[in-house]
Amino acid sequence: MRTCILWASLLMTVVPVSVSAKDLAVGIVLPTKDQSRWLQDEIRFQALKAAGYNIEILFSQGDPAVEKANVEGLVQAGARILIICPVDGSAAAEAADEAHNAGLKVISYDRLIRDTPNVDYYVTFDSVQVGAAWGRYLAQRAKGKGNNLYLYAGDPGDNNAFLFFQGAWGILQPRIADGTFVIRNSSTAVELKDRARLSREEEGRIIEEVATNWSYQDAKVLAEANLKAVGKAAKGTLFILGPNDDTARAIADACARDKDVRRYYLTGQDADKASIQYIINGRQSMTVLKDVRTLVTDAIAASIDFLKKGTPVSTHTYNNGKIDVPARPTAIVTVTRTNLDTTIFESEYYQRSDFKNLR
Repeated sequence: MRTCILWASLLMTVVPVSVSAKDLAVGIVLPTKDQSRWLQDEIRFQALKAAGYNIEILFSQGDPAVEKANVEGLVQAGARILIICPVDGSAAAEAADEAHNAGLKVISYDRLIRDTPNVDYYVTFDSVQVGAAWGRYLAQRAKGKGNNLYLYAGDPGDNNAFLFFQGAWGILQPRIADGTFVIRNSSTAVELKDRARLSREEEGRIIEEVATNWSYQDAKVLAEANLKAVGKAAKGTLFILGPNDDTARAIADACARDKDVRRYYLTGQDADKASIQYIINGRQSMTVLKDVRTLVTDAIAASIDFLKKGTPVSTHTYNNGKIDVPARPTAIVTVTRTNLDTTIFESEYYQRSDFKNLR
């Protein structure tokens, strides 16, 4: 049961007066309520409250200005820890600076806050390995030469979009260079197809060209435009780098409406319930399970360590443009139709009864 406070307005970002400065231990700022992934996180963060810590969870609705106001409200309320998943990694630097300067420990959650030294810890999945999992899935299914490859990415303002793309490019690029794949929807990627390692600027150029902004509607419009722009030879069987489950379903829906698309292999991530049903129905090929239960547990553990004046365990660092931020990446799992029982149901991530057409 949700115990978070419901807001009367998205712009109403001040922490409610019922939460006093001495009571508020952890303030949590998530990017939007419009994607099921973040609603799962909201529910699971209630475990901090069950452990005896007062928390406040706010949503920024995709707006860095609202995000900054959310952080300011939490600072004013006396929060001691800030957990923030930034809308835009670089834009969030100012909010992180403000929180850190007020004495809060800043935990960058899932997405890395960039261009500031004021990030104390990063709770994340291994985003490069997410992209590598996509690349391996597609590469293992491509036979012969000239396979139609469509690239899509997330939000250019999200550092994770670069890490996901980096991982995928590292696997796919040799197969692009040798002609196994032909890129159909990015002239920039075609221009750079012989470069095994891309600079951030080069990655950014490709991502800008194929960005979905993590939006179902943006992905749908872009995929439809891409399919309309090419001839039948660039359709038939498609290999599609889908950047997350919301956008993958949008791309799948666009493919379903194009009579010249006969088959496609389509990646995703987050193991959204709707995409698990798409996988069961053969409309999405795979997803990467980033077990939010584990990620939230890691964020909670880091918060409690800081509250008790300890230091969270780190095994990796991630450079955010200013410092190497300590982190302990959480493992990922590739989910397909053939391993749903072991990856999803046996772990009780979801129940079999939640889905139709299972055999």
